[in-house]
Amino acid sequence: MNMIETARQRVNAPARLRFLSRQDIVALGGDRSQIYMDAVEEGFRLHARGDYAQPLKPYLRNPNSGHIADRIIAMPAWIGGDDPISGLKWIGSKHDNPSLRFIDRASAVIVLNDNETNFPIALLEAARISSLRTAAVTGVAARHLARPNFTDVAVIGCGPIGRTQVQMFCEQFPSVERIHIFDRQPAAMTAVTDWLGDTFPSVQPVVHDNARAAIGAADVVVTATVTDQPYLKFDWLRPGTFLSNISIMDIEKEVFLKVNKVVVDDWDQCNREKKIINQLVEEGSFSREKLHAEIGEIVTGIKAGRENNQEIIMLNPMGMAIDDIVCARAILRRAEEANAGILVDLF
Repeated sequence: MNMIETARQRVNAPARLRFLSRQDIVALGGDRSQIYMDAVEEGFRLHARGDYAQPLKPYLRNPNSGHIADRIIAMPAWIGGDDPISGLKWIGSKHDNPSLRFIDRASAVIVLNDNETNFPIALLEAARISSLRTAAVTGVAARHLARPNFTDVAVIGCGPIGRTQVQMFCEQFPSVERIHIFDRQPAAMTAVTDWLGDTFPSVQPVVHDNARAAIGAADVVVTATVTDQPYLKFDWLRPGTFLSNISIMDIEKEVFLKVNKVVVDDWDQCNREKKIINQLVEEGSFSREKLHAEIGEIVTGIKAGRENNQEIIMLNPMGMAIDDIVCARAILRRAEEANAGILVDLF
């Protein structure tokens, strides 16, 4: 069944919602990085062409909780391409869920709406989608911004987001030989080390007792923490490093000003919420003009990626709703072909 036939069936069908649980998504291949790598790259291309709509995401915070990771975010987007669709990711986060309640820090659902009628057509459990699409953002960027055939990756933070970053590197980059890890919780490092040994035995885990040691040993560095206090200094990075700053607040201001290239996913999304880029803009030391590129511009060849092996390049992705919606659309396509999930009559 092609996409046009599927779209016609949606329009002519009764008002039904397809619910996809995490188990359904896993059965469709949603527990591996490839579907997300392909979808995220497509999303970056749509972004570069302007074939999308993406309002700035609002943050809902309980005024009695002061932790940066305690919030619920609404992330809406419309994406074009061959199969236009709209959607919303509704993602909640509580920093003490793992320690106090023994559950994941973040939970999420994605609702997708038909492009012709705007009726909701799918509801997906999305915590796994969210973490793997975040890994895919790093992965697609690494294809363009990391040195070729890199062997050593450092991941700072060993929670679910850090683990999916490790998974993506092991699945997508055969040259990777070692994963250097650091987390303030020794038990978290032990869990990732054991999992890595069982799942990807050809890749060696290397545990470090501080972040600087892990970062200094790597060609590619990923921050995956929940800190609100910058700690990573420029002189920790060796020449040729690609740094993926997915947790946003780990990097000292000097790094933004000293690296050879700063790349973001979306300038407007990044320049807000008092994050580091926003602070630098308000201080007058950084601007849109000083930014090297949005990642879609690099994926489509509008701007250059890595140009030599000595460049230190930083990706600072705020996280785009179109990443989530383009991934959910890819999973929905598979679900419709396989008639997976549960169909619920809205009326």
